[in-house]
Amino acid sequence: MFVTTLHEEIPLLGGDVTDGVVRVGDTVRRPTRPSTPSVHALLRHLEATGFQGAPRVVGIDERGREVLTYLEGESGLRPLPPYAATDEALAALAGLLRRFHDAAATFRPPRHAVWENGSNDDLAPELVGHCDVNLDNVIFRDGLPYALIDFDLARPTTRLFDVVTTLRHWAPLADPVDLDPVQRELEPGPRLRLFCDAYGLRPRDRRRLLDLARLRFSRSYIAMRARAATGGGWARMWADGAGTRIRRAGAWLDNHHDELYAHLV
Repeated sequence: MFVTTLHEEIPLLGGDVTDGVVRVGDTVRRPTRPSTPSVHALLRHLEATGFQGAPRVVGIDERGREVLTYLEGESGLRPLPPYAATDEALAALAGLLRRFHDAAATFRPPRHAVWENGSNDDLAPELVGHCDVNLDNVIFRDGLPYALIDFDLARPTTRLFDVVTTLRHWAPLADPVDLDPVQRELEPGPRLRLFCDAYGLRPRDRRRLLDLARLRFSRSYIAMRARAATGGGWARMWADGAGTRIRRAGAWLDNHHDELYAHLV
């Protein structure tokens, strides 16, 4: 659908990679990429299944930008508000991710679907995951997560990989020196258990979670370094120390593996 711009454009800040994202009335306009048609097919499927936690596809505007519905609420921008770090918010996020996965599990991608490359699980894909449920890609209402945005990095993967990616930011699995102030006093072990319980993660996946997290740290470092070489937002993130933070998170995970594992099994 071709969409005409009739309202003032308001820049939307907070994203790390995609430049030129603006709000126009009750829509969001974003630059397209080769994966955009595939992502739109996923979003239309989510709408058809009744999943409420994602933007709707409106079309393409006269400047060739994708047009999505604007979701009212607050994203988890730094510094995080205290409500974003509560156990209630974490459990709600787990439920949101589970509902998304259950809806995405019946999605059949277009025959020639194109997805962004990125680190991934070694096991066969189970669904198309979000693969980037970081702090600013979750929309809150009344202190609880209710929607996911920015599906640019969506790709075929496993449920567990998407869970691990989410817990990386929300447990969080990171060196405290790199955390938002409200996250520094959190206890990652109990929060891992809480999230897995709220999601309904299978025992075999819980036993594998930390090993996959370690694999993800290694592969995401390599992937981000390669993307940084292309310039743009990825280069800015790398220059800002993204690689160093990944390395620190991996070392932190190694040092705390046994105590974290005890909360999972």
